Amino acid sequence: MGDAVRQSPPRTAVAVVIPARYGSSRFPGKPLARLGDKPLVQHVYERARAARGVSRIVVATDDARIRDCVRGFGGEAILTGGDLRTGSDRVAAVAREVPADAYVNLQGDEIPLAPGLLEDLIHPFTHSDAEVGTLKQVITDERELQDPNVVKVVTDRNGVALYFSRSPIPYLRDRTAGSGGLVTGLHWKHLGLYIYRKATLARFAELPSGTLEVTEQLEQLRLLEAGVRIRVWETKQGSLRVDTPADLERAAYLLTGGKPAWRNSSL
Repeated sequence: MGDAVRQSPPRTAVAVVIPARYGSSRFPGKPLARLGDKPLVQHVYERARAARGVSRIVVATDDARIRDCVRGFGGEAILTGGDLRTGSDRVAAVAREVPADAYVNLQGDEIPLAPGLLEDLIHPFTHSDAEVGTLKQVITDERELQDPNVVKVVTDRNGVALYFSRSPIPYLRDRTAGSGGLVTGLHWKHLGLYIYRKATLARFAELPSGTLEVTEQLEQLRLLEAGVRIRVWETKQGSLRVDTPADLERAAYLLTGGKPAWRNSSL
């Protein structure tokens, strides 16, 4: 049955939208920072282009320099307002101009290490009735469990999200003294990729930011507070997240064999 489904996928137009802001307190101009011989945003764009099931790729940016950079390497970019709350709000703005059945939010600083990362999200979503989908990955390192920059997720038995948090969840109340708080297979990290049906994405942008979203600074909690179910699938594929210049150095080492230090193409 599974093979038959894979041979006859539904005809679903999936647009990948890459939010890429110029302003960043820790790394201004990050999408234009050079990683090897290409800007960071180009690496993300080209990785998305390699994934099966993608109909169109658009960079959503608040800055003409990023738009011009994307167009310079042959990509598509749209200028959006600078006052949008989150990356998914920027995706929703693009969806009003770009027709598709579903939209993937792939952050402009998230480099998929293999096309399978996007495919692990797109394929099950287009074969389901889910309104919103995202990915999780098992945590095997205690440091990730305790790191507030690594978002954790818990789901029900059907893979529907119960909660996302920067705190270690679930908490092990009865752990023995001196033992760690990590149980492999129980603790999962959330990968910040989302896929939305068109109508659900439009609804997301119209919802007010709830208390949980504001408190944790996690956009997906806006949906949970509104009663929207988020389906979560497991992936074993990795990605490189670039938050700081140090992260870019690490990415350069992994992707380009340790080429020299980062530089910002706008400087």
